[in-house]
Amino acid sequence: MRFISIITLCFVVGTIIGCGNLSKNMNTSSENNPLFCTPQDGVCLIATSKETKHEAGLDSEHSNSSKKIKLIYFTDPICSSCWAIEPQLKKLKLEFGEHIIFDYHMGGLLPSWDIYNSGGISKPSDVASHWDEVSSYYQMPIVGDVWLQDPLSSSYPPSIAFKAAQLQDEKKAAIFLRILREKVFVEKKNITKESEIKEAADQSGLIAVKILEDMKVVALENFQKDLQLAAKMGVRGFPTIYILGENGQMELIYGSHPYNTYVQAIQKSFPEIRRNEVTLNDFEVLGNYDSYTQKECAEILGISFEKAKFILDEWLKKNPISERIDTRNGSLWRLQRRTN
Repeated sequence: MRFISIITLCFVVGTIIGCGNLSKNMNTSSENNPLFCTPQDGVCLIATSKETKHEAGLDSEHSNSSKKIKLIYFTDPICSSCWAIEPQLKKLKLEFGEHIIFDYHMGGLLPSWDIYNSGGISKPSDVASHWDEVSSYYQMPIVGDVWLQDPLSSSYPPSIAFKAAQLQDEKKAAIFLRILREKVFVEKKNITKESEIKEAADQSGLIAVKILEDMKVVALENFQKDLQLAAKMGVRGFPTIYILGENGQMELIYGSHPYNTYVQAIQKSFPEIRRNEVTLNDFEVLGNYDSYTQKECAEILGISFEKAKFILDEWLKKNPISERIDTRNGSLWRLQRRTN
């Protein structure tokens, strides 16, 4: 398989990364379990990391020289807690608009099952039931069947693919990452495969052949730089978001939190920035994205979880080229994506 050499190279770049504590009813050790994230804390922890003060600071390339709100976001395509904050991040993009910039960095959540065996978690099937559990907690559709049917060997290939997507177009790269997440969490697809990466690239308007080519060298190097930056900044898990203030100060948001936590952190760093609260017609607001979960719709529109389902079903009726993907843990509503 073409990705084997890529993964092998990645093993030498840094720490072995995994997720944190299981909830108490899982009957497993709570220490350093890969891909197991603590819903109560909203964090997927780095397995080998110790408590670290965030003293590393930023290189000059990350200094805030404009009035833009810059969020440095450390994440991973298969991080369930990162999927959980998609509603909050979507709403931030709507309410702060052109003022907000997301600077995405990959964290390297799962290097390989071959070199990881900790806390009683040593194989993909150990993850499946946990994903079903966190789905209920976050009210986001997450199905663990991929770990039973076609398990991922590593999160490095889709992470490197994202770095390749960034080389072409930052905005399309964000769409590419969203598609990868839908594939793994909702559609039960193994996103380490070339076919899945190529399809995600096509659907996000990127040149798939170039993605695969750039993954071999340039994107791999950029992924290694992301891992090094995460280590330098003391990143202990995902999601980790740093908000850079106008005067160089930095606010840290660690894990999944309610929407107002993100707003308050931004307003602390940018007290004069005003957000454009969502006041448009429901369907006009939904036109800003091509896919939604029930939780995302409820968060963005400020409505109940139950009403969000009705609104999304009506949204699909107004868009004949659309679909609803139903799972035992929730649904995904989306418009049909065209391929290149």
